[in-house]
Formats: sequence, structure tokens, C-alpha cells
Amino acid sequence: MVNKTMKSKEEMPRERARISYLRVENYRALKSVELRDLTPLTVLLGPNGSGKSTMFDVFNFLSECFQHGLRYAWDRRGRAKEIKTRGQDGPVVIELKYRERSDLPLITYHLAIDETDKGPVVKNEWLQWKRGSRGRPFHFLDYRDGQGSAVSGDMPDEKDKRLQTPLRSPDLIAVNTLGQFAEHPRVAALREFITDWYVSYLAIDDTRSRPEAGPQERLSKTGDNLPNVVQYFKERHPARLDSIFKKLGGMVPRLESVLAEAMPDGHLLLQIKDAPFERPILSRFASDGTLKMLAYLLVLYDPEAPPFIGIEEPENFLHTRLLPRLGEECRKASEHSQLLVTTHSPFFLNAMKPQEVRVLYRDEDGFTHVESASDISGISDFIEEGATLGQLWSEGHFGMGDPLVNSGAPSRRGASK
Repeated sequence: MVNKTMKSKEEMPRERARISYLRVENYRALKSVELRDLTPLTVLLGPNGSGKSTMFDVFNFLSECFQHGLRYAWDRRGRAKEIKTRGQDGPVVIELKYRERSDLPLITYHLAIDETDKGPVVKNEWLQWKRGSRGRPFHFLDYRDGQGSAVSGDMPDEKDKRLQTPLRSPDLIAVNTLGQFAEHPRVAALREFITDWYVSYLAIDDTRSRPEAGPQERLSKTGDNLPNVVQYFKERHPARLDSIFKKLGGMVPRLESVLAEAMPDGHLLLQIKDAPFERPILSRFASDGTLKMLAYLLVLYDPEAPPFIGIEEPENFLHTRLLPRLGEECRKASEHSQLLVTTHSPFFLNAMKPQEVRVLYRDEDGFTHVESASDISGISDFIEEGATLGQLWSEGHFGMGDPLVNSGAPSRRGASK
């Protein structure tokens, strides 16, 4: 029987855009890194300092560029001095390949950013696709230093007329600007896609806050509006909230519900109700793991799920036996949202498949490299024999990503060449 609470027709999102490839150049330790054949659920694995957080921040940086502007995202990371790879010249490059839908061509988005004495500038930005099996790839948006053109229409073709639309400033992103106009639906689709990403930097202390009352649809990056999101679910999606409580109750013994109560001073008070007690406790006395798992479930089961969800190191504050369960919840959510998760937990890794895992390590020059777990010699054979990825990683069978061996770089044992 279909669970209508979780899968009602009106709540199921339409087919969403999916990223299949990412290339990054000159972004901190990411001198030149590629992520190929990205899966709906992708896990970045590696020791501290391997580049997981930097790779994660690429998505956050791009999201902030679209939500708040390039200058905001650039400045808050310390500008070129702190962002660009040490000892390297040339712009920061971020390149995505994605499909809006399975029946549309693959689109490549290229963004190159550098810095002048006036601040960050978009040196080069283009969108490219190929119409038909025999066509050739062409740029239907092409901008340099604020000057360029784009082909309008729902299905832009190489022969179509290009519209010259100079940007007001070279630090503006063309996709973000032109995507606001109806004559550029493909550009608008990318703008909407990236703007709607959710990248989590959940802070447990922030989830215990007492925000002003008022329902809010989506959890903030830090989780400081957790009571507002509970209030929103309670008012707009009560059945779904009850289902989330049931899931949470299966992970946190004796938990019954979570209450968001409006106080006389206009703030919301989050309370945890556990059996067999009648009186709930304040969230500031609840366990870190309870609040963190609640926050993740509210994101993963958002009725208006974001197309992309990033979660950094979910193992912090959670019991090790809950991590495989969280991994399975992430896989379910990947049916409607693309997920990227960073971890160094073998317990979370146990719920993953080799093709979903990318192992990060840094070479002797300090630059990050990435290897798919499915490409490491012997891993697939071990999995077929019943081993788990977490077990294989803990025992050193990956041949890389070990913080105690050669700074995590590949050893001779088990590493592919």
C-alpha cells in the first residue's frame, strides 16, 4: 500500500535537474579536480584536511553567488588571496554538466572568476548544449567581462538570433541576470535550479534558539529556525510531520513528538515530548542527536524538496548505529533531490554503494585528488563477498584516504593507477 503521507501526488516534485559532472580549478586545494558520473546520492570520503569541506564549499559558493551575488560570496571567503590555489595563476573555474529533464540534452555551464583592483569579475561564462544526435555543441549563452549575448527561446538553436544584452557590471553573473526574463527559459531554469539549492552547515546550538513566531518552509543553513519549520509542518503538512515523528521515534527511544509553542513575548519555544511523561522538556535540554536527526528529516522530507541537498559530516553528535539509518533516508530522498554528503564515518559508509563514494586525498604538493571507490582495485570483489565499504575503508583496503599513512595519499596496497 502506498504511503499517501509521504508520496501523495500533489507533494511529489516534478522531475528535477541532475548534475552529472563537476570540474573545479584553482579553488583553494582544488587545483584541478573532476567529479565524473555523479550519482543521485554522492558521498565524499576522506580524512581531515583531504579537501572534502573545500569541495562541499564549491556548491555553497555557487549557491551564494546566485542568492546574494558574486561579490558577497567572494568577499566572505577572503577574496582571491584566500580562494585561489596558492602558487597558481588564472581564474577560478567551476564547470557543471547537468540535465534539466531526462528528455532534454546535456547542458554544460562554465563559470570563470578572477579578481581586479575593483573586486571580483566574471572573466568567462557560457552555457552549451547539442541539439540532436548529429548536431554539434554550441554556446547559447556566452559572456566575457560583462559583455555578451544569448539565444532566446525554449529550445535555442545555433542558427537562432542572438540577443546582445550588456550587463551593468562585470561582477554580475549573466545566468543570474538573464534568467529573470521570460525570453530565456533555459537560462531561467538554471538560475532557479542553483538558487534553490540547500547546503547545510547545521549547528546544534543554533537549533536550540527561540526565534520569533511564524511558519517558515525551509530550514536555514545553520538550523536556527528549526522551531519555525516545525510550526510550518504542523500547520500545512500535519500528516507528514506525524510520519517524521514516527521515523524519529524509531531512532530515539520513547520520543513521541516535538512541539513548537508560541510564547506571550512573540517567540517560539521548541519542546520535546517523550513517553511516559506528560510534560515535555525544553529543546535546550534535549539531546544533540535528537535535534540533529529531526533537522535532517525535516530537510529530507520537505514537501517542496530542494533539487540539491548538501550535508556536511552528519555523524557528528549521532550514535553510530543511527548512521546507516540516516544513510538509507538519504537514499530515499535522492529519488527527488540530488544529495552530496561529506563524511569520515565508516558507519555511514556502510549504507553506501561503491559507485556512490568518492575518496579524496592530497598529494605531496598539497593538492586534492579524487578517486571513485568503484575504481579501486578489489573493492567490488570484496563487496560481492559480503563486505561493507566502511569495513573495507577502516581496514585500509582503499589504499588511500588514511590519515596515518602518507598523508592519506595512495599507498601501494589496493590503489588503482
